[in-house]
Amino acid sequence: MIMPVINIQRKAEGTSVKRKLMDILACPIDKYYPLELHVFQEKEEVVEGVIVCPKCMRWYPIKDEIPEMLPDELREEKDDIPFMKKWKDKIPSKIVKEGRPFNLKE
Repeated sequence: MIMPVINIQRKAEGTSVKRKLMDILACPIDKYYPLELHVFQEKEEVVEGVIVCPKCMRWYPIKDEIPEMLPDELREEKDDIPFMKKWKDKIPSKIVKEGRPFNLKE
């Protein structure tokens, strides 16, 4: 399963997020499968959205057709919070309030 995750992150080679890849993706943290896909903007491929692990409550943004499935220590709050704020009405409320590694808990 490592190969598909690496391949979908290589946009320069023309690979973008395909819905069918959700059939093989697992959470990079706890290896849970299946993950949930929430699409916010779509053309031929998913342009903007979020991938959610329902087990560990981690969420992974999809920006410009690229899923950012990074471990917590490589993620930046300054990048993730603006994305969450932009799409908070479309992201599941449980993830907005309790998602990991960042959330909009009031």
